[in-house]
Amino acid sequence: MEKKYFTDIVLNKEKLSDGSTIFVAHCTSLGITSQGKDMEEALANIKEAIDLYLEEEPERYDEMLSNEPPFFSVVEVKRSAKTAHLVR
Repeated sequence: MEKKYFTDIVLNKEKLSDGSTIFVAHCTSLGITSQGKDMEEALANIKEAIDLYLEEEPERYDEMLSNEPPFFSVVEVKRSAKTAHLVR
């Protein structure tokens, strides 16, 4: 059975100072970031960056060995003046 390696990627849509939009891809477990003009390009670029990184740091493969990909979720966070006051 072939070993499977998974890592997390977080994609964020961001605006540059000139108003154009880019997609930033973060691999939080390896500390790698890349970008692209759309999600597909950002994912292709982060995959290439991960491949290059792992060529230099092959021991990091062991951290990604898994039978299943990681699970992620998104939660909505509401801003509350009451909560913000307590945090200050």
